[in-house]
Amino acid sequence: MSDSYFDQTNKAPDTAYENSLRPPDFEAFHGQEKIKDRLTLMVEAATQRDDVLEHVLLSGPPGLGKTTLANIIAGAAGTQLHTTSGPQIEKAGDLAGVLTNVQKGDILFIDEIHRLHPAVEEYLYPAMEDFRLDIIIDSGPSARSIQLNLPKFTLVGATTRAGMLTSPLRSRFGLVNRLDYYSHDELAVIITRSAGLLKIPIKPDGAAEIASRSRGTPRIANNLLRWVRDFAQVRSDGTIDAETAHNALAMIEIDNDGLDEMDVRILEAMIYKFSGGPVGLSSIAVAVGEDASTLEEVHEPFLIMQGFVKRTPRGRVALPAAYAKIGAPISKNQDELF
Repeated sequence: MSDSYFDQTNKAPDTAYENSLRPPDFEAFHGQEKIKDRLTLMVEAATQRDDVLEHVLLSGPPGLGKTTLANIIAGAAGTQLHTTSGPQIEKAGDLAGVLTNVQKGDILFIDEIHRLHPAVEEYLYPAMEDFRLDIIIDSGPSARSIQLNLPKFTLVGATTRAGMLTSPLRSRFGLVNRLDYYSHDELAVIITRSAGLLKIPIKPDGAAEIASRSRGTPRIANNLLRWVRDFAQVRSDGTIDAETAHNALAMIEIDNDGLDEMDVRILEAMIYKFSGGPVGLSSIAVAVGEDASTLEEVHEPFLIMQGFVKRTPRGRVALPAAYAKIGAPISKNQDELF
C-alpha cells in the first residue's frame, strides 16, 4: 500500500456517501452534546427574537461533523445554506460574488477558513461586523471605493487548524466551539444508524469492533463500515459481526488499536532510526516517505491521543507505549529521558 488507509480517507472523502449518512437535525446528530446544546439554544433564542444568528466558528480535526453541523444549523433556523471554502475565495471579487447572493438570515459556510488570503480576510471584517463590503476598484490615482450594503447573515467557519486563524478574525465570531473525538460507544451508535440507512445487517459486537478502530472519527467509522460491508458480502454471509469486522479490517492492515500501516511505520522509524527521539517531523517524513503535513494532520494527532508519541520543544519522542506496541526494548538513554 503506497498510502495508508487513513491518508486516503482524509484526502478524498466520498461526498455522496457522506451526504447519504448525514444526520438531518440535532436530534439525529449523536455526540458533541455540549456543542449541540449551545447551538440549539442559540437557534431557539434567535428564532424567538426574530433575529439573525451570531457568527459561529467550528474547529477540530477532519471528519468530526463540522460541515454536518453547518447544515443542521441552517435547517434548524429555517434559512438557506451557502457553502464555499477558504482556497476558493482567491480575491475580494470572489468574496463579493458569494456575499451578494446571500439573503437576510442565510448561513454562509466557509470551510477551511484558516486558508483565506490575508487580503480577502480584511474585506471580511466589515462584512461580519457591519454587514457591508468595501470594494476598491482599479488602482493608483484612479482607484475608488464602492460600498455594498449586505443583508444580515450568519457566517459559520470551519477549520482544522484553529491556531492558524488570526486574532482579529477569531474575535469576530460570537460562538467558538471545538469538536472533540468521539467515544467508542458514540461511534457504535453512529455506525448502527448508518448501517440501518444502508440496509446493512449488523450486530452490536460488529458495530463495537468497527468503532474501536475508527480513531474517534465518524467519517472514518462510516468509511470502514463501507469496507466491512463489502467484505461481509463477499467473504461471509453478509451480516457484520465482530469476527467479520476483525477479519475485514485486518485485510486493510488496521490493528486492534486503530493503527494502520503508516502509523506503525512512523513508530518503527522513530524507535529504530532515531533511537526514540527527540526527532523533527520533517526527518520522520523523509524516513517513512510521506508528506510532513499529512503526518501532522492525519497520523500524529491519533498517535499523541493514544499515548504513543509526545511533542517536545526538541522534537517528537516515542513513549513507552510505542516501544511496547512495536515490541522493542527501551534503551537506557530513553529510559532516563522518561
